[in-house]
Amino acid sequence: MTPFLPFHRPDIGEDDIAAVVETLRSGWLTTGSKTQQFEEEFNSQIGARHAVAVNSCTAALHLALEAVGVTAGDEVIVPTMTFAATAEVVHYLNASPVLVDCQEDTLNIDIQSVEQAISSKTKAIIPVHFAGQPCAMDPLLALARQHDIKVIEDAAHALPARYRGKKVGTIGDITCFSFYATKTITTGEGGMATTDNAEWAERMRILSLHGISREAVNRYSPEGSWRYDICYPGYKYNLTDMASALGISQLRKCDRFGMVRQYYAGLYNDAFQKIPEIIVPSVSTEMEHAWHLYVIQLDLERLRIGRNQFIALLKEQGIGVSVHFHPLHLHPYYRKTYKYRPDDFPIATKVCERIISLPIYPKMTESDINRVIETVNMLISQYRC
Repeated sequence: MTPFLPFHRPDIGEDDIAAVVETLRSGWLTTGSKTQQFEEEFNSQIGARHAVAVNSCTAALHLALEAVGVTAGDEVIVPTMTFAATAEVVHYLNASPVLVDCQEDTLNIDIQSVEQAISSKTKAIIPVHFAGQPCAMDPLLALARQHDIKVIEDAAHALPARYRGKKVGTIGDITCFSFYATKTITTGEGGMATTDNAEWAERMRILSLHGISREAVNRYSPEGSWRYDICYPGYKYNLTDMASALGISQLRKCDRFGMVRQYYAGLYNDAFQKIPEIIVPSVSTEMEHAWHLYVIQLDLERLRIGRNQFIALLKEQGIGVSVHFHPLHLHPYYRKTYKYRPDDFPIATKVCERIISLPIYPKMTESDINRVIETVNMLISQYRC
């Protein structure tokens, strides 16, 4: 029987395991020198002035919005084509997420929709670099600056990626990365916020650990003091040294992981771009795509089955796939709370019935990629009109 090919499997090597074991043996497990080292090495790789390590990208987004001054009653513009976290962090601050549609080709945020959504209450925009392709940041930033709006990038998918030669992490006001298990590099759970603004970085760092002064991190070391001061009411968002040790080891392989993803995306593109029933991802020449996801769209008018059945048949053949995303406006909470209807966001509503995320990760082999290609081609041949 052909083994099941999972949608994702992290690439954890012996060097990663040794790094974590070394930290375990050190006796210092929570936030400490390893986390500081991870921040410094991440900073060096990205090129931002400041990096703040936290326990998830969700935490990074929350702290970023708080740092730029989002408060109760404000509005934050968020794409409907995203994961729950991008909008839910807005609720944490008793502000309102204002959803906007996506582009049909890239699935990134639609800037015309953003412009139409801006009001006197708009405090921030959260563009999501969907699948790892950066949004068109120059026109988005120009629009934001015109209205004195902050731009918090959700770069959960976008390590490593570039926009017009600039690394994601150095473009917007604050950029938030994810190190979840499926991401380019992983700490199991974890995140990072990068910014060039020292005041925002310091506020995020303090808020990430109960709002207490930075000296508290070292209060159990020989150089530390038992005394600490609470500067603000904060959160429990700090990243542990165990996770940071894994992050440091993974970060050193980040470029290689990215190159493998890019190579596999090229194999998929070559195989699928001449098949009329499949729309391959559209990539601008201005972008360097991180390929966290490889998302195809089915031309359902050319097929005798729908997307959900296509997924079921792939799984029957032992291919793990997923869908990114079921747009926020179609979820019960947003329908009930904000009275959103499917035709409020016609592009996202249309594409969400057509998209399939195929497996793409460094732990795969070229043989695995070819197996996915052959299986997709077989199903297309079998069910085309």
